[in-house]
Amino acid sequence: MSGIDTSSVRGLPPPELEALIEVMYLAAAADGEFAPEERKQFEHTIETLTDGRIRAAELAGALERAKGALEEAGRDARLAAVRERLPNAGARKAALALAIQVTAADGVIRTSERELIMDTAEALEIDRDEAADLVRELTG
Repeated sequence: MSGIDTSSVRGLPPPELEALIEVMYLAAAADGEFAPEERKQFEHTIETLTDGRIRAAELAGALERAKGALEEAGRDARLAAVRERLPNAGARKAALALAIQVTAADGVIRTSERELIMDTAEALEIDRDEAADLVRELTG
């Protein structure tokens, strides 16, 4: 995961790890499609961050919870919930960076995905200019 400092998210407790999974899911679902490239990036990232501790069934359950919560409460409410579960600024920035990587996995960041990135930055209390710089850095 080049370009991302994952030290602030390694070894997160389950509620914070699930928040990280949720923000990545929100990014992947921003354009209405969870493309195979995005799913592959998503799964690889989670496996790397957890050193393989999360099993496929656990990840599938977290994804189902994220999907259900998104359908029930909407994106803005879910982003606010993620912010509450990620109190550390470093973990929030890493979450945004991971979301950017997921959206860029298929080679294209669509308008809906850019909007999600900026909404995520705002919800996680990350400056929009810093978020834009992070997009440029990670998508090179």
